[in-house]
This record gives sequence, structure tokens and C-alpha cells, in this order.
Amino acid sequence: MQTTTPVDPAPDEAPKRSMAWRLAVPLIVFAALAVLFAFALSGGDPSKLPSALLGKPAPAFAFPAIEGLTDGTTPIQGFSASDFAQGHVSVVNFWASWCGPCVQEHPLLVALQVRTGAKIYGVNYKDQPAAARRFLGRYGNPYWAVGADAGGRGAIEWGVYGMPETFVLNGKGEIVFKHVGPITPETLEAKIIPAVQAAAKAGS
Repeated sequence: MQTTTPVDPAPDEAPKRSMAWRLAVPLIVFAALAVLFAFALSGGDPSKLPSALLGKPAPAFAFPAIEGLTDGTTPIQGFSASDFAQGHVSVVNFWASWCGPCVQEHPLLVALQVRTGAKIYGVNYKDQPAAARRFLGRYGNPYWAVGADAGGRGAIEWGVYGMPETFVLNGKGEIVFKHVGPITPETLEAKIIPAVQAAAKAGS
């Protein structure tokens, strides 16, 4: 009777399988995130895009003042994350003078400030100082402070997808709500103001 001796796999096959699995994991994670993003976008509501920052402190990133921006004769300051953990609700709005939807939502930011009293911080994204000053001079300045993100690094830290985007922070400086895209009268009433009020109530 003829017997067959099992042949052991080549000694380098196991490391190859392990290497292939390590390479496959990031691709699987990326594909899952891509499906999630596509689902949110196909639903017609980009504000449903997830944010890894929800429930976490604002990124420790400082936005310098816009050159030459003043309130009368008083220079308007920039800001950093330390400004948010002061016990009051904060709203951070990323905008640009070249952004059409930013023009559309701007009156609603003014209304938000008037109706809630929340401190709104503006981040001017990849803009020229003169253009930013003209924008605020023409449409009004609802911001408590305005910082420049000339290189776009701050937007990356905050996980911004595009202009405009708006964040609500509680009195501890934690991000509790994110809105992607321009604020509309409907989202102002249904989402933004309730998020500000809920953050204020939780803080009290």
C-alpha cells in the first residue's frame, strides 16, 4: 500500500497571508466609510454625514485675526479652542467671500445671534483679507470673533467637508452638533436653534 506524506506549506506562505490581511483591512474600512458617505449624500441631506468630533472638545487650533478687520476703530480678534470652554454656548461657522451659499445663509446667522444670544465665531476659509472685509462690510458681521484659515489646515482639523459648515459647542467647549451646507430658514428653526437651546439647557 502506497502512503503519501503530507507536504508542509512553504515557510513563507503564512507571512504572505498575514501581509495580505493587513493590507485588506484599511481597504475594507475605507469602502465601508465610502458607502456610508454615499448613502448620506444620496439621501439628499448632507448634514447627516458623520463627524468624529461630536461629543469631543474642539480641536486645539488657533485662528489668527483677519488683517485689517475692525469694529469701528477696534480690531476684531481671532480665536482658539480655549475661548469655547467658558461656560457659554458657542457657534463656529466656516465661510468664505467666494462662497455663494455663504451669502445666502448670512442673514440667518445674524438672526441666530439676535434670537439666541449665542457667541458666533467665524472662520474665513482660504480667502483674501480684503475680500473678507468687503463681505462683512456688505452683509453685516454677526461674529463675536473672526479668524482666518488661509491655508485650510484648520478646516482639516475640524473635519470640514466644504463651505459653509456650522458647529454648535456646549459650555465645556465640546462639539455637540454639526450642520453641513448652508443654513436655511427651515434648518435654522428645526436644527440650529434647537441645538443651541439644548446646549444651553444642558449647561445650566
